[in-house]
Amino acid sequence: MIGTRIGVYRLVRELGRGGMGVVYAADHDDGERRAAIKVIQPSLTLRRDVVARFVNEARAAAAIEDPGIVQVFDVGEHEGHPYLVMELLAGETVEARLRRVGPLAVRDALRITRQIASTLARAHAVGIVHRDLKPDNLFLIRDDEVAGGERTKVLDFGIAKLMAPGADVMVTGPGERLGTPMYMSPEQCRGETVDLRTDVYALGAVLFRMLTGRALFDKRNPADLIVAHLRESPVRPSALAPAVPASTDAVVLRCLEKDPELRYPSMAELGRALDDALERAGPPRPSSMQTPRLDAALNPSLLGDTLPAGGDPTRAPGARRRLGGALVIAVIAAVTAVAVALARGCG
Repeated sequence: MIGTRIGVYRLVRELGRGGMGVVYAADHDDGERRAAIKVIQPSLTLRRDVVARFVNEARAAAAIEDPGIVQVFDVGEHEGHPYLVMELLAGETVEARLRRVGPLAVRDALRITRQIASTLARAHAVGIVHRDLKPDNLFLIRDDEVAGGERTKVLDFGIAKLMAPGADVMVTGPGERLGTPMYMSPEQCRGETVDLRTDVYALGAVLFRMLTGRALFDKRNPADLIVAHLRESPVRPSALAPAVPASTDAVVLRCLEKDPELRYPSMAELGRALDDALERAGPPRPSSMQTPRLDAALNPSLLGDTLPAGGDPTRAPGARRRLGGALVIAVIAAVTAVAVALARGCG
């Protein structure tokens, strides 16, 4: 599809592909802006569940007003294939960071986690639970306006659960599991209905990984991972990384409680605990882990069933403002109608 025109954009190169979509870098007709365009794999256009997840991602992104969310600028359909136009991010995922430098300094790990908690608090406030937090879905970009000189973007809301009244577009049915086993909460592993506390658990597992460089449970088989989440107690991060203070251990272990009632009840409360842990971690020191200025979003390892994408068309002169939520929903409805009509025609 390189060279194809989609609306006012021309696809210039493929950034990567996953199980559900392909993402391309695209140039705007004005010659000043670039974006990432995500298109459903042609073979999946008639799959209603895939189209629903695609629509879910756009709908969730449009509903959350927060700098930690990848912006969706446009939604449409090109020759029968739904697409999203998103900001094109330059940086790296938390997963790439960990592979590049190993375990993070305690303050860096807490700082990143604090930003994620703030963004998720906004998502939860509008009834959205992410349900697939993991290092591959957390993207670090340079931003001199925030502490540490970088901002964390939460990616891939493809399996998010929209819980706001009238906005439930869950794709899963009772007993079905969607997520990444390494970071799934016990209730998610059981296929139960989940709430915002499943994100608290997953974020605790991500923080554990950042502090220790290791997964929460040393299992390779997904079934073994699920059993571990249900039955095994996690070790204290300091048992693997002695520099981790007791206050940080306590935050991680409360996030990872098997019983949701024992976890932090909200991202706001978790945020306050992280602030306290940051104070106890000592004064900040210069970090040598600045995000590389390259299209790290291009790494195919980023791609799950929904590929993270995003860059910075908003910095260019005359850049479009973020698409309003109501307009996104209206366009998404049209995209969904086209896909359903195609599916029925082939049924």
